[in-house]
Amino acid sequence: TTEIYTEQIVGSVRCVQETGTWGFKVRTNQAMENKQQHKDYISQKVHPIYEKMLVDLLVSKPDDVILFMIEWLNTKGQSFKQSNHAYDSDEDNDDEMEDIPKDKVQQKKVQRAGVSAEVYGTWNKKEDFKPRVIPKSEDQRKRINHRLSQAFMFSALDEKDREVIINAFEEKRFKPGQYVIQQGQEGNELYVVESGALKCYKKFPGDTEPRYLKTYQPGESFGELALLYNAPRAASIIAESDSVLYALDRGCFNNIVKEAAVKKRQRYDDFLQKVDILSSMDPYERSKIGDAVKTVKFNKGDYVVRQGETGNTFFFIEEGEAIATKSLQPGKEPEQVYAYKAGDYFGELALLRNIPRQANIVAKTDLALVQLDRDSFTRLLGPLEDILKRNFSRYEKYM
Repeated sequence: TTEIYTEQIVGSVRCVQETGTWGFKVRTNQAMENKQQHKDYISQKVHPIYEKMLVDLLVSKPDDVILFMIEWLNTKGQSFKQSNHAYDSDEDNDDEMEDIPKDKVQQKKVQRAGVSAEVYGTWNKKEDFKPRVIPKSEDQRKRINHRLSQAFMFSALDEKDREVIINAFEEKRFKPGQYVIQQGQEGNELYVVESGALKCYKKFPGDTEPRYLKTYQPGESFGELALLYNAPRAASIIAESDSVLYALDRGCFNNIVKEAAVKKRQRYDDFLQKVDILSSMDPYERSKIGDAVKTVKFNKGDYVVRQGETGNTFFFIEEGEAIATKSLQPGKEPEQVYAYKAGDYFGELALLRNIPRQANIVAKTDLALVQLDRDSFTRLLGPLEDILKRNFSRYEKYM
């Protein structure tokens, strides 16, 4: 369960900070009446900036999204003129913040107010969540599982959570010209495209007609922003051809998918902090690696890589031991040339020099590895290239 770290009272809104994210829960009838004021603030102050930035983000598709957004705000963001007065809630609202009785919570779901990520605490307990189960054929399950493997959003799911999500997906079909979502409407589902093509349009302030942004293809997903931020749909999606989509409800997304991503980052950050070569990286840089890696497991005696193969993956040893073996003379059996333990790494030689694997790596015990693909290795570990090359000496006598 998620712990509450910070709690403040701001006007008639109880603000709870959990794992770095601010969520808002309105606790009085008077505060509920301020919902429209909160929406107006978001619409007038935040959306004009956010929408323009989102379009540039989709067009540029930068590897480092956060750096792009910071630079965008420092440049293009300066052109937005914000009003000098703060957006205040009703100053006369001094209703007391009384606790909601437990029996009321059980009878009726607490209404969401304002714009926030879903928050769990006294009035919204995570353990009360029960994922939906929608019957489906074995063929449907296989197709959904295949699409999940293509979507980065679901990469943090373990086998158990993956099974829950597959059970919760609902297959929906749309005809050409049919709206899947409409800008401004409430959103309670995200979608993964199984087949067909769907066009995305957005109407910006001052425009008379919506602008075309992109076409969604099989394997892509959309609709998660409304679930993450409890905001209206930011754009419209229209089926261009007969389309089959898989829809996932808000509850499963927030309780399973988002929670798994948080757990994955925490787990890998704990491990990566213990890797000596990453000691010079700050927490943000390590978190980017944590988002990009995944764990693979091997049994004792399994080959992780073979001498002469093309190498496209870099590995850290999370648990277990491995050995490197190499045929030092043609026709001779491979000999052990190196031993690896938890916290060690291998595979960098093929990536940095763009050469085939120079040795076999064999699991000496059952092995859990954290792997990073070639693109992520170059993008995220580029600053460490000199350190990695410094360790080439351990291989040179065997090359």
